[in-house]
Amino acid sequence: MNILVINSGSSSLKFQVINMANEEILAKGLVERIGIEGSRLKFEPADKEKIVIDQDIPSHKEAIELVLKTLVDEKHGILSSLDEITAIGHRVLHGGEKYSESIVVDEDVKKVIRDCFVLGPLHNPANLLGIEACEELMPGKKNVAVFDTAFHQTMDPVNYMYALPYEYYEKYRVRRYGFHGTSHKYVSKRAAEILGKDKPNLIICHLGNGSSLSAVKEGKCIDTSMGLTPLEGLVMGTRCGDIDPAIIPFIGEKENLSYQDIDTMMNKKSGVLGISGVSSDFRDLETAAEEGNERARLALDMFVTRVIKYIGAYMTEFDSIDGICFTAGVGENSIEMRQQIAEGLKIFGVKIDEERNNVRGKDTIVSADDSTIKLLVVPTNEELMIAKDTVELTK
Repeated sequence: MNILVINSGSSSLKFQVINMANEEILAKGLVERIGIEGSRLKFEPADKEKIVIDQDIPSHKEAIELVLKTLVDEKHGILSSLDEITAIGHRVLHGGEKYSESIVVDEDVKKVIRDCFVLGPLHNPANLLGIEACEELMPGKKNVAVFDTAFHQTMDPVNYMYALPYEYYEKYRVRRYGFHGTSHKYVSKRAAEILGKDKPNLIICHLGNGSSLSAVKEGKCIDTSMGLTPLEGLVMGTRCGDIDPAIIPFIGEKENLSYQDIDTMMNKKSGVLGISGVSSDFRDLETAAEEGNERARLALDMFVTRVIKYIGAYMTEFDSIDGICFTAGVGENSIEMRQQIAEGLKIFGVKIDEERNNVRGKDTIVSADDSTIKLLVVPTNEELMIAKDTVELTK
């Protein structure tokens, strides 16, 4: 059973073809600059040379058309025909309150995706374009929507409501939704396998350019750090995370900025980039800090401190915790960051083993034997999680 996984962005489209018999990636790639000058397809078949195709790609339909054509190309392709694709799984950013699980796409599902355009204006329209293009180009194939918000829909109102006039929830569904849900779901399931426990209690740290934490109790999310949008929560690459909301009108008045200007500033010019003035890439910051750049060191320290605060807060939501999981680019690869976070949790009896922690991008337990809570590195695999959900729903 071969599953095509599509992650359709506003001007890009990532894809993988996964053989679910052995979970082998047959091919993956990226279409860049859709509708923009300089568009191209980067195609990586598993057993053949990588290729780059430069051509005009005016829309998502043409992007998917080119991907499908390349998949069955005699020289570069990995399939003899599109009949070898069983179904298509799509990453969709926002499912609102409607969906707490992945679902086979029908007209009702597409309506919900449209209704959530206002909550995910950059992603949901592109996600829907990808679905509709696949429906047109591969009629009869089932499409599955895997929502980034779905895993977090098990939260109780006490954790997802904001202390605003209740009418704004009733009228506009203003509440915490959470994101990175597909990653959190995958990591929670993989951590259960590593720990040999069916439904463990976990705190999952998805740490990268975009970062979020979740508290997972017996397999279900009970709290998460991102909110109505991905802006809330941790300090991130370019996002500010939690701030005093009164800062918004204060800066707007002082700098004569519109709400849109401030929104752009908080999402794209803040975070560790805004603090350091160096980069949003944590690797660049670590290098700069080692060279004595005090603002780069401050940015890293602020990030670590915020992660520790959230973990500490989530500790209080459990009777016991089986594991703290590190995933995504920083969580999987920054040995120093994991060390510093563990050091900040020593009051809870958390201890890291320096030798075990000397690892990148590999499933492993990195805590010391006498640590009260196990520390795990679990590389995320959102594409595989999407493929698994697609298989389950289209058997």
